This record gives sequence, structure tokens and C-alpha cells, in this order.
Amino acid sequence: MKIIINTPIINIPAGVANHYLGLKEFFSKKIIYNQYIPGASIKQKYGIIIYCCLIPILKVSDTLKFIFLIIVNNKPIILLNPSFSKSALKRDAFFTQIAKFFGCKVAVFMHGWDKVYLKKVFEKEELLSNAWYKVDAFFVLASEFKDYLLLLNIQAPIHFTTTKVNDELIEGMPQKRITELNTILFLARIEKTKGIYTAIETFEILSKKYPDIQLRIVGRGSLLNEVIEYTKNKNIKNIIFRGPLAGNELKQEFIKADIYILPTHGEGMPTSVLEAMAFGLPIVTRPVGGLNDFFENDKMGYMIESLDPNDFAEKIELLMIDVNKADQISQYNAKYAKEHFMASKIAPVIETTLINI
Repeated sequence: MKIIINTPIINIPAGVANHYLGLKEFFSKKIIYNQYIPGASIKQKYGIIIYCCLIPILKVSDTLKFIFLIIVNNKPIILLNPSFSKSALKRDAFFTQIAKFFGCKVAVFMHGWDKVYLKKVFEKEELLSNAWYKVDAFFVLASEFKDYLLLLNIQAPIHFTTTKVNDELIEGMPQKRITELNTILFLARIEKTKGIYTAIETFEILSKKYPDIQLRIVGRGSLLNEVIEYTKNKNIKNIIFRGPLAGNELKQEFIKADIYILPTHGEGMPTSVLEAMAFGLPIVTRPVGGLNDFFENDKMGYMIESLDPNDFAEKIELLMIDVNKADQISQYNAKYAKEHFMASKIAPVIETTLINI
């Protein structure tokens, strides 16, 4: 039985594409990737006029290719990867209907959640397509998201999965030992919703007492220039902006760091947290998405309810003072991540689950 996974082109540096890029080598030959170009990428690269001209052509092309793959592979299992947003659900409801017309089983991995749109669906301001009630199985990243589907009266089995850590990222890594805590790492899009200002203000509080510490910021985003200007205006020293990194440069940032901070406002399952754990970093973050289902407070680091930088600074300082505890957390996190979050462990579970739906 073949399995077709609909995914954005996997060399695009984005969440869903990156997820399946990391899993690809650990799937069997039964898995076929049906890759498409996301409309947002076309609009960003070529502008609105080219986007409007190309989208109708691409929609027809993507539909014909999808039908061709179904016919050639004799009713394969289909895995769709939308977020719970109006445009993504409309797109993949259409593919679900095609797959069901040809007698295929369909699984859906809901990656992101537009809470505003979800509220409208709950309040009947927006209608959910009947196609979603014909799906054979769902994958979600958190129990919170399973609850949403149950409230929508979804009857299909709902399976938990996770984002992943690429095996090659930590290949050859020696066991980390923390003897002092001087370097804080923030790795995410530079956006308010990722908690960038909370991270900087946390560092500002700590640096007044510990002037030798540094904050290293990795990532791109719409607020990057604004944030750089903000730190200059406040004369906050020892903040290093590294921009977007990949490969060995990214690996080196994890190696240099002593603790990872992500005061995010909301997530599904933040891959950067899992990567930081795999490198043996204590985590200071917030109780969001799938983190709630596994994170052991005080054993893996700290989850903080508020967005108050004083609360984040307090927890980081605890670990700066007690480096033995920081080192114990480091050893625990590295072991836990390698047992639960590596792509080589996640891919076979997803494949087995799909075969058995």
C-alpha cells in the first residue's frame, strides 16, 4: 500500500516543508511526496500580479497531478497537511473530496490553528466542510488540539505526533556539561508573538547584575530591524544578532549556548525547543501547545505562565546560581529528546499509523 503525503516543496525553509524534509530519509519506499508551491511563496517572491496570474494554472496542475498519482498508485492512503485556517481548509477539503471519490483513505495532520477562525467555526459564523467528517484519521501536536476536534464532533481517531529534530543536526555531538551559565539563546522568527521583546527585557534585567552574560538571537522576521534599533536606543550591550542560520552555523549556536529562552505567545510544538533540548540546554518557555503534554517543570527547565520579563529573569537566575541543577537538567533534556524527538524515531511511527488506519 502506497502513501501519498501532500506537502509544500520541501526545500522551502518553512514549518511543514522542513518537517517532511527531515523525515524523508527515514520513511520507506512506500511514501510518495506530492509537493506543491505554496501561494504565499509565489506572492512573496514575484508579487501580487504574477501571483494572480499563476494561481489558477497551478490549481489545475496540482489537481491533475494529484488525480494522476492516485490512479497510478491504485488507491493510496493520503496524508494532507493543512493548518486550521480558512484558505488551507478550503484547499484540502477539495483534495479530500477527490481522494474519497477514488476510494482512498485520508488522514489529516493539522499543523497550525487560527484561533480567530476556529472561534467563528464554533460560533457557526463559518461552516466547516462536510469533507472533514469523512476523514479516516487525524494527527495533532497537542491534547488541546484534540479537544478542538472533539468539540467540532469529529468522530475519526485522533493520533498524537510531534515535530522533529533532524538526526544529522546532533550527529557527533559530545555530551554537554554546564559549568557556568553565560550565554542565552533565542532562536525563532523575530516577531512580537514569539516573545522577542520579553526575551530582550529579560536579558536587560539579568545583565545589570551579571554584566558578562550575552544573548544570541538567531532568526529572521518582520521586526528584526526594529528590534536591533530598540536595543541600540536602550543601550543594551552583549546582544548578538546572527540572522537566519542553517547547517553547521546553526549547530554552533546551540553548542555555544547555555540556556534556551522562548517566551512565545502560542505554538503547536516548537521545533526549536526540541532542538535545544537535544543539545542539552535547559529551557525557559511558556505553557503552549504540545509542550503542555510532556514538559516537566523544574526538571527540563521552566514553563512560565506570564509574559513578565521579571518572571523569566528570576528562573534563569536560579540556574545561573545553581549550575549543578542546570547541568542535571542538561543531561536529562538531551536524553529525553534523543528518545522521543528524533526524525529517525518519528517517521516509522507515522508510517505505521497511516498503514493501519
